[in-house]
Amino acid sequence: MAVLYIISSPIGNLSDISLRALEILKETDIVVCEDSRITNRLLSRYNIKKPLYSIHQHSSAREYRKVISKIAESNTCAYLSDAGTPGLQDPGPQLIEQVLKLYPDTKITPVPGPSAVTAILSISHFRVDSFLFLGYLPKKKGKEKTIKEILSSRVPVVFFESSHRILKTLMLIYELAEDKDKRNIIIGKDLTKLREDVFRGSVKEAFEYYKNHKSIKGEYVLLIEGKKK
Repeated sequence: MAVLYIISSPIGNLSDISLRALEILKETDIVVCEDSRITNRLLSRYNIKKPLYSIHQHSSAREYRKVISKIAESNTCAYLSDAGTPGLQDPGPQLIEQVLKLYPDTKITPVPGPSAVTAILSISHFRVDSFLFLGYLPKKKGKEKTIKEILSSRVPVVFFESSHRILKTLMLIYELAEDKDKRNIIIGKDLTKLREDVFRGSVKEAFEYYKNHKSIKGEYVLLIEGKKK
């Protein structure tokens, strides 16, 4: 029976990889990843050499079948996304679904580790014992509706945003929030990287801060406080 390890990879700082993850990567037969260049940097850092097979959001059904056949031929396989915990914004779920469909006896084993979601939650100054995670917001259609739902949520909401859309998203939140002066928001930019920046303040303060910020390039994760009763 083949074993497929779902491994959490660093979201920035390569030292955040777990000892268990490194042990598995050293012993596994093959490694499946999103971008072989990114995964190669991680493996090279720890002097690990393994056959790499890549799948991503644009991979064809044929490419999936090729990768899955390689998994079936191996005793062990490790899957890593480009950054963080697989299954949140990567082809992980699709890969697992196809593997189980073709080879239902495959053992799927999680190897926990870094995640931008848990990273931003861990530094919150308000209660996050329950929360809602939304991944990336709609780019256009349905975005305003989604933000209204976020602002009406009684529990904190976490989501990702790109540098290309962060200002427009914050402006929309600012325009729609009735409690913009009081609603807390935490914004993490490039967490664990050298350019890491964490903003804390109200929705209004966040919009004003990033509107006047010189450099907004980076990867963002936002945590918005739930609506108070």
